[in-house]
Amino acid sequence: MGTVHARSMDPLPMHGRDMGVHPDDMIEVQEAEQETKQEVLENKDVVVQHVNIEGLGRTKEDLLGYEISEVFHAKNLVDVMKKSHIARQKLLRLGIFKEVEVVIDTSDGADALPNGLDVTFEVTEMKRLTGSYNTMVGNNEGSMVLGVKLPNVFGRAEKLTFQFSYGTKETSYGLSFFKPQPGNFERNLALNLYKVTGQFPWSSLKETDRGVSTELNFPLWRTNHTLKWEGVWRELGCLARSASFAVREESGHTLKSALSHTMSIDNRNSAIFPKKGALLRINQELAGYTGGDASFLKEDFELQVNRRLVWDSVLSASLWGGCLLPIGGRPSSIADRFYLGGPTSVRGFGMYSIGPQSEGDYLGGEAYWAGGLHLYTPLPFRPGRAGFGDLFRTHFFLNAGNLCNLNYGEGPRAHLQRLAECIRWSYGAGIVLRLGNIARLELNYCIPMGVQSGDRICDGVQFGAGIRFL
Repeated sequence: MGTVHARSMDPLPMHGRDMGVHPDDMIEVQEAEQETKQEVLENKDVVVQHVNIEGLGRTKEDLLGYEISEVFHAKNLVDVMKKSHIARQKLLRLGIFKEVEVVIDTSDGADALPNGLDVTFEVTEMKRLTGSYNTMVGNNEGSMVLGVKLPNVFGRAEKLTFQFSYGTKETSYGLSFFKPQPGNFERNLALNLYKVTGQFPWSSLKETDRGVSTELNFPLWRTNHTLKWEGVWRELGCLARSASFAVREESGHTLKSALSHTMSIDNRNSAIFPKKGALLRINQELAGYTGGDASFLKEDFELQVNRRLVWDSVLSASLWGGCLLPIGGRPSSIADRFYLGGPTSVRGFGMYSIGPQSEGDYLGGEAYWAGGLHLYTPLPFRPGRAGFGDLFRTHFFLNAGNLCNLNYGEGPRAHLQRLAECIRWSYGAGIVLRLGNIARLELNYCIPMGVQSGDRICDGVQFGAGIRFL
């Protein structure tokens, strides 16, 4: 989408005999010239005198000054080209330009130095209003998404977005405003106003959330952090007339006001098919201290480690866990508890069909853990290698986990003992397909083990689609 153009400053010195070069010596002469040319480019001192940006309309120049400032510190032509490429990537990352090209040339004019350079960024701004239509894959759910976006609203990479989503289990629409800090795109503020209506057939529950939230995202050393406040009006109801009394008892209107903090470290080379690296994500949520009916402290974490083996195979290990502590004597809500089971977590079990249940409706739990060991290998005989075949992986897995409620008066040892009882586990094999770099599909043959009374199993072929997998 962009090109770096450069014009040589001075003629390069010649090496070797000017005349009478024997054909057998031609290769050596060419190699020597290439080495000399590279040496000149790397050692020739230059000064970047001017950096110009052409094609600006509503974008404020002070915003772009932070992104291109490093170009002025380049010491040689190769350094200029590298820093210009990095600056181009930063400009594209802002999401306000459709195209960015870079032109490097010798300086002209009365103030031009013999070793002076001018760098010009030729940009094409996005339209003031853009629309989009696409499909989205969630955790075993598909949806159609319509969006309207106003990029660069006030000229400093702000973004106003309206999005409508219609899915198999969830319908939502929301308005969001995004504001990055100039010179530090990872540090940004987001405001959201939304309404979400979802159906949860495993609990015979339907829920409508109307809420507002604000998020502050920022990096700190090697970690990324998100601070969030959310206020939401929740309306719970029964999805079917056959809903259990426990679900009917939860029905009604509640207000939730919660503060949360998420810390993550992710050095994986890919979020969908990682071949190396690790992920650690820790989340805390505190509800009730800023108002509302819900009052609890919720902690959960996610850990994943990937290691490349022989023959392009990858061994992956993952561990999830969490607990919810009600505060102030109020019982936890069915909308706030954890759920476990299904093709994206403990395979071989029905969707969220592990743990406490009443008359066939699964109520969730206040504590859980889940672990997985996976071996990913290329398809046998490597069909479509370096092409379509690389989107697929053969998948062997072993999953285990448990979800339950805790009596917080019993102490940590009793809690661990309860989590270690009635462990569900499964194993199997299948095929995994990568959808771009945002989602994946799994088709597995599962053998569930450790099944407890009330669990719903899926013995045999199970299909899964989503973003986050155990």
